[in-house]
Amino acid sequence: MSILPIEIELPRAEDVRVTNNSLTVDLSDGRTISVPLEWFPRLLHATHEERSNWRLIGRGHGIHWEEIDEDISVEGLLAGRLSGESQRSFKRWMDQRQSRLTRRSTGRAKAARRLP
Repeated sequence: MSILPIEIELPRAEDVRVTNNSLTVDLSDGRTISVPLEWFPRLLHATHEERSNWRLIGRGHGIHWEEIDEDISVEGLLAGRLSGESQRSFKRWMDQRQSRLTRRSTGRAKAARRLP
């Protein structure tokens, strides 16, 4: 008995929607896949604007969010893979994020005080 390798063409992402609860991806083969946002902590903790700022990468084989440095593959979604990020890495990202948000709000407050 011989086993012949079969090459399977993965569908590509065509559209992406992120709500407060889920990540939904429309695929090129007509399917729509939706997963809980808890699978991807960076998306879960991102603002609406950050979640909305995505782009397809690898001709639709992946999705990238620049501002939160998140990449998710269609293959991973179809396989049911959660984020592989370690707790240590996520904590470091959250700490850096909090520092940026604090600096940003402090800068806005200073600018508001300078207005006549």
